[in-house]
Amino acid sequence: MINENLLTLRKTKRFSQEDVAEAIGVSRQAVAKWESGETTPDITNCMALAKLYGVSLDDLVNYSPVETGIGIPPKGKHMFGIVRLGEKGQIVIPKRAREVFHLKPGDSLVVLGDEAQGIAITKADDFLAMAKRVAGMMQEDGENAER
Repeated sequence: MINENLLTLRKTKRFSQEDVAEAIGVSRQAVAKWESGETTPDITNCMALAKLYGVSLDDLVNYSPVETGIGIPPKGKHMFGIVRLGEKGQIVIPKRAREVFHLKPGDSLVVLGDEAQGIAITKADDFLAMAKRVAGMMQEDGENAER
């Protein structure tokens, strides 16, 4: 699986094998062997490759585009699937999304909207903590301006 991911990522980024080899400090032949599945990069090279391609190490090694139907997402970005809007506007947040964001029954969520960019959902506790930090910074700026 890693060999297919390496080949796909390289082609997506429009890098040559030589570009990749130079960027992480290995030979072009090493890159060719990884992509063919003849050998597998060690953990240090995997980390360098993940950084080069902007993907998580886990996705570089384990991601299966065949299972999801889409390519490897950029690090920190997720496509959890499609959900259907219920009659009263309810949705079921996919299990993997609940796991990644540590959501559990009873959590309060804030739903934000921007007509140009869409809808965002975040944990209420996280949103309120961020709002308090912003309010504190604004108060500090006001006090500094008075001096």
